[in-house]
Amino acid sequence: MKKFLNTLFITSPDVYLSLDGENIVVKRESDIVGRYPLHNLEAICTFGYTGASPALMGSCAKRDISMTFMTKNGRFLARVIGESRGNVVLRKEQYRISDDEKRSALVARNFILGKIYNSKWILERATRDYPLRVDVPKIKSITSALTEAMKAIRVVEDLDILRGLEGNAAAQYNSVFDDLILQQKEHFYFHNRNKRPPLDNVNALLSFSYTLLSNDMKSALESVGLDAYVGFLHRDRPGRASLALDVMEELRGVYADRFVLSLINKKIVNEKGFTQKENGAVIMSDDTRKKVLMAWQERKQDKILHPYLNEKIPWGLVPYTQALLLARYIRGDLDEYPPFFWK
Repeated sequence: MKKFLNTLFITSPDVYLSLDGENIVVKRESDIVGRYPLHNLEAICTFGYTGASPALMGSCAKRDISMTFMTKNGRFLARVIGESRGNVVLRKEQYRISDDEKRSALVARNFILGKIYNSKWILERATRDYPLRVDVPKIKSITSALTEAMKAIRVVEDLDILRGLEGNAAAQYNSVFDDLILQQKEHFYFHNRNKRPPLDNVNALLSFSYTLLSNDMKSALESVGLDAYVGFLHRDRPGRASLALDVMEELRGVYADRFVLSLINKKIVNEKGFTQKENGAVIMSDDTRKKVLMAWQERKQDKILHPYLNEKIPWGLVPYTQALLLARYIRGDLDEYPPFFWK
């Protein structure tokens, strides 16, 4: 259980939520494991829930406290709200920003700033941890270029220019990504990013991890009342969760890329779990997919010090904290959206 920005997160899958007076009571079988005053809360988010009493749901609806139910894997199930005037206002402001390309650029540049900052420190950490196994001068030249890119992105006000800067920075980062693969080099290598379909083992892992991250991000945005399909950098396209793709940009490297590298370098996966089809597409076996999913869930339990909240939280809650911060910014509670800066 964790409380951030007036949202109570229930991460234990075997607890039941009930109402006692003006308090939410968290029970595991007959034991009370938590009690929280309702007047302190704006939202409740539960993962792998056993259930919640109708009395609690009614009381929360009356107080305009949203209750969001997720599976233990983070897939959105349902959201119980009362007269959600605040959420209507939130989404209308989101749509106004999305319709204005200049305002969209002012938000989107922080997503990309976070992405490039995190990419830089992934590379910097590799030079620190493995100075004898990576080409330090080559990687340092890339991190210097990423630093310059961040300076330009910080002041950009045009979406097309922003996309160009982001594309150039991503190409530079990708040019040395293969250097971070330290084990099983014969079967796991990265020459370029390819998808639909992925054409090698590494890209198959990256695509699957990005899909997992995208689903987590969609659930997070939905839980705070934002529309995951209306973005700022990624423009509207039927069936595409554009805002989820926007916000996950800053988490791609630090959350998904590092996860894939750990799978390979720790030999959690191997070449036997991948098959190449006649059209060149590489697919994972069912057993390998299960291993990846188990490792993903385990990684989400690891603790990280959130750079803005200055509080230790599980990695799995990072998408939800960023969604909360984005909602706070759109509502006008924050002057600027704070990206997730990892180091």
